[in-house]
Amino acid sequence: MKNIKYIFLIAMTFALASSCTKKFDSFNTNPDAASTVSPDMLATQVLKNSYRFWNPNPTDFSFAALNDKYVARLEASPNGGQYYSPYPYSGFGSFKNLTDLKRMVEFSKGFPSEPSYKGLALFMKAAWGFSMTMNLGDIPYSEAGKAEEGITRPKYDKQADVFPQILKDFEAAELLFAQGKNFTGDIMYGGDATKWRKICNSMQLRVIQQISKKATAEQKARFAAIVAAGNLMTGNADMFKLAYSENPNATHPFYTGESQRILDGVSKLVIDELTKLQDRRLFYFAEPAAALITSGKLESDFAAYAGAPTELAASTLALNNQAGKYSYVNKRYTLVRTGDPMIQFAYAEQCFIIAEAIEEGWLSGNAQTYYENGVKANLSYYMTLSSAPSANAHGMAITQSYIDNYFTGAAAYATAGTKVEREKQIWSQRWLTEFFQGNGGYYYTFLRTGYPVYPLDPATNMNPEGNTKYWTRLKYDQGELVTNPDNYSKAVAEQYGGFDGITQIPWWQK
Repeated sequence: MKNIKYIFLIAMTFALASSCTKKFDSFNTNPDAASTVSPDMLATQVLKNSYRFWNPNPTDFSFAALNDKYVARLEASPNGGQYYSPYPYSGFGSFKNLTDLKRMVEFSKGFPSEPSYKGLALFMKAAWGFSMTMNLGDIPYSEAGKAEEGITRPKYDKQADVFPQILKDFEAAELLFAQGKNFTGDIMYGGDATKWRKICNSMQLRVIQQISKKATAEQKARFAAIVAAGNLMTGNADMFKLAYSENPNATHPFYTGESQRILDGVSKLVIDELTKLQDRRLFYFAEPAAALITSGKLESDFAAYAGAPTELAASTLALNNQAGKYSYVNKRYTLVRTGDPMIQFAYAEQCFIIAEAIEEGWLSGNAQTYYENGVKANLSYYMTLSSAPSANAHGMAITQSYIDNYFTGAAAYATAGTKVEREKQIWSQRWLTEFFQGNGGYYYTFLRTGYPVYPLDPATNMNPEGNTKYWTRLKYDQGELVTNPDNYSKAVAEQYGGFDGITQIPWWQK
């Protein structure tokens, strides 16, 4: 997906003026608009297309949290994202941006920042390719973006071949950013080439771990070498995120979403896990259940919070909601125009990726240290987040003293336990870091690890391919039947026996 993401990208087009219309242009030029296209303009447009929430409204943003069981919808009509899957189709629209990236590189030629723009082009192609192949399986990667060369119906590369190409492009991008200078037009890192170099390496770690069932000895060695080299994120300041702003066109999608918030119950899975850990993020994520406050519980009491079972029938959830039995998502999410940044890759996630790899024997090191550093990073993030003031933490604000004393009881690393027990701790914490981010990033990690266990009830599961099954992929966009029918049919036949279904098993999961 990353992850699964709910981002539908739009392509930027160019209008080239004819040389014979100079007189017409002289009367129709807007003096306040740019008359030329520059590499920074193209970089900004592509990044906005890629990382801004796909449909910026509170309803769709909250729906994006259903799939990874962060929230349950508390209305009588069942939502497919909760009981079935998100929109079951995915396509290759992102690759339409490759032409813009090609122009961006061309326009940067001769400037000190040229290597950085080249690195950005490779990074974006690799990031899109990773999301696409996780969603679908085989994809047209090697021939993507080559319409100007006459390739309008690109072949689908085997997924087993796509991943090495993606890793190669991330590696090449990292080398280019290492040569390059800071650049303009970057809405993610402010043009900091050093931070882009780090995220290129972090992405390689994510990719290799995601295909751990298929990872070669060479790829595992590459993972260890990246960690040893040390050009990785070192703290929250390096996380890959989109910051929203006071601009009405770039505000957090859940801002002013009160009518949606009161239909979003924090899931039982989330609240039970945070309560078990005695984790104060609970008070940042959720509001106390009204019925429990009425019964005498205090808002600072873990027992005042009750999660909504995501597998329960929608009609039952709606009735229980009317009785005040569930905790809504924290009201702070609707109050601040800038809101929480949308995190695409957190420093905490990097820590958990490395901790798991150490447990698996891919490299030497102290998994406990990485586990604890990851948790501390996410707790510190909320402690200092401007959109999460202590006034909205129900008297249970995260403090440095709390962080220093966090690792007790269930939160203590299970050094005396089994490897599986320790890895479950890592996976659980990694899942919690992505709460209500809107990026759908954890689902494929769930498919890989099976943890945390997402509740599934055959009586309410709406999966048309089997009410005891989770979805495992998305279907190819139906437009492929028209625009690239032969390659589409070949890919579906070779991978899935001719059935383009959401419970088919792609190569990486076998």
